[in-house]
Amino acid sequence: MSLSAFSASPSSSSLSSALAPYGWDEAWATEFAPYADQGLLPGRVVRVDRGQCDVMTADGIVRADTAFVTPHDPLRVICTGDWAVLEAHGKPRYVKTYLPRRTAFVRSTSSQRSEGQILAANVDHAIIAVSLAVELDLGRIERFLALAWESGAQPLVVLTKADLVPDPVTLGHLVEDVETTAPGVQVLTVSSMTGEGTDVLAAVVGGGTSVLLGISGAGKSTLANALLGEDVMEVQSTRDVDGKGRHTTTTRNLLALPGGGVLIDTPGLRGVGLFDAEAGVGQVFSEIEEYAERCRFHDCAHEAEPGCGVRAAVDSGELAERRLESYRKLLRENQRIVAKTDARLRAEIRRDWRLRSAEGRANYSAKRTGRA
Repeated sequence: MSLSAFSASPSSSSLSSALAPYGWDEAWATEFAPYADQGLLPGRVVRVDRGQCDVMTADGIVRADTAFVTPHDPLRVICTGDWAVLEAHGKPRYVKTYLPRRTAFVRSTSSQRSEGQILAANVDHAIIAVSLAVELDLGRIERFLALAWESGAQPLVVLTKADLVPDPVTLGHLVEDVETTAPGVQVLTVSSMTGEGTDVLAAVVGGGTSVLLGISGAGKSTLANALLGEDVMEVQSTRDVDGKGRHTTTTRNLLALPGGGVLIDTPGLRGVGLFDAEAGVGQVFSEIEEYAERCRFHDCAHEAEPGCGVRAAVDSGELAERRLESYRKLLRENQRIVAKTDARLRAEIRRDWRLRSAEGRANYSAKRTGRA
């Protein structure tokens, strides 16, 4: 069923015009067609809160119960950005299911647990907000980028509060550092106070759905207000002690932008744990994986092996030692998370650990007996 045919039905003539600003298109209409025959209605989830959610429908915002879509798997619970399938009538209204997700931004809930937490669904752009009011944490940026690439969205790094770095040379060096950390990713400098860069950002996110990510105080809510053209999100002033902003947003909210596109604002993330994001890590450190192709051994650990292409790049200055250490750290962390739910991988890790331990004991014994 085409979008035009679906929209022509008497009960849903305003569907296309009402939901198009929230991302509705022909592909979603095709996915929804079987439910339309059952008399159900589509809508986009704009907020989730304690077993209920607000859903934007052709008739406006509807408060709906999520009892039918609360599975044991935390990655399958309904979240902001989902396209919900709603009952047409009833008190309360129930969400019966949601349409298959195109993308999903997922992080681990804790480094000590194996559950994932889905932050946003059906996202096209992942805007990583980084404040220039404090020292750049390149490692944290790499974490956000790994999750963004893994989600299927296109990352974008936005350096906020650019007005606090008046020296253009210093600002240029900061941008260069982030660009080196984020290969293949656009990096923008933005000041919500002066308006610098907000027009460029609005043009980038004008099509599709964008999720705004960052730690507390990164200026996300201020940036969201700048894109919305009005003070929709509450903003608190920065602290005089260290120039950091205060935690403001407490829920994930989906908002239609006046210039087109949809924005999901999220609370500040205290922890940015990876969750089965090996491909995303590889994308962030693509240059390391290219150097690895030059290694003599296919299973090179890039430590002390002869003919290591990665170590050669570090020794020549082509690759920063910090990048290699960050790459190793994120891979190890991701492996630990995956191993908690993958018995085969756990066995491989234990076997590798035993082999390394045996090799270490053998080398130590050889040195003691003079046979090294």
